[in-house]
Amino acid sequence: MGSQSISRKAFVTGAAGVVAAVGLGSGSAAVAQADGLIQVSKVKDLTGPGLTTAYRMEATDLGIPARTPDGRTLYVFGDTFENASVGNGWWRSPVALWSNTTNLASGVTWSGAVGGAAAEQLWAYEHNNSVFSTVLPSDVITIGNSMYLHVMVNQGLGNVVWTEIWRSDDSGAHWVHTGAKFPADLHGGLFQLLTWGLGNDGYVYVYSTGFQRDKPIILHRVLSQDIANPAAYQPWGYQGGAWNWGNPPTPILDGKFGEMSLRPLGGKWVLTWFCSDNDNWRIDALLMDTPTSNLYQAKRRTLINHADWGQEDDSHVAQLYGGYIIPGSTLDDLHLSVSQWNTSNGWPYRVMQFRAQGFGSS
Repeated sequence: MGSQSISRKAFVTGAAGVVAAVGLGSGSAAVAQADGLIQVSKVKDLTGPGLTTAYRMEATDLGIPARTPDGRTLYVFGDTFENASVGNGWWRSPVALWSNTTNLASGVTWSGAVGGAAAEQLWAYEHNNSVFSTVLPSDVITIGNSMYLHVMVNQGLGNVVWTEIWRSDDSGAHWVHTGAKFPADLHGGLFQLLTWGLGNDGYVYVYSTGFQRDKPIILHRVLSQDIANPAAYQPWGYQGGAWNWGNPPTPILDGKFGEMSLRPLGGKWVLTWFCSDNDNWRIDALLMDTPTSNLYQAKRRTLINHADWGQEDDSHVAQLYGGYIIPGSTLDDLHLSVSQWNTSNGWPYRVMQFRAQGFGSS
């Protein structure tokens, strides 16, 4: 992997706070329980030896899910390697797997890979070329019969060169560039890593931040038919004593945001994200009426906290990140794809399924 492996290790070690994978000191694993009325459990590992070996992707992360137009679920993964450690074997990103699982409590299983027998990179490019090192997925959304994938083009992890949107018209089997590209410094670097959800008013609502895990989030909306037109994105901002569309974007929630998942669910909207506020690394969730709700007043709960290696349990995970809402979830039965990477050993580097029961009524 060369310089890419160094930059990935620095990024995740710094963000996830587990130095040299020896932990934060004895007795420090249980920083906080998942909030009282919420029952959190690990359902299963989704990737790794024996689970995704057949697709030549034992080491991978993210697993961003979306329902496909044909009714399956597509999971999109980041930097992926054939063998069970970072940098070991065939490297590609992004890749994707399909699942037909409808009973999430029984655990997600795979029905096939984009590309055939092995999970192929979704489009061809050379890693560590003169312009960028890898392309990482940000979020994927289905609109009608098409799927749209926003990705970050990186020169070393956390150093975004630009972002762009790709489209599939066959439930993820093939992808074409939409022509949509966004500069890395757009809105002061707060439009790099994003998540989006389709409202019942025809708009796609977009929360975005930087890809450094140290910035707040801003909000845009775009008509669903204009999702591939960067000029059509309307920022939400506070100016002249009021919030309005078309104002310069104003942060809607301060903090240190990493990977995010914004979804309409059960008549509400839910945001889950990797949070590193106050160096307390965790997966948090917000419940709101609309994407323009006052997020400082929205119900906020911690679902999964960090832990030292060797001191993990259902609601404490070492070197965690991600935290994407799996289709089929409900407010009181929320399923997440959560990543883990031991940056000292290169393994585990995997995606896991977690279940949070009682979030909506907590």
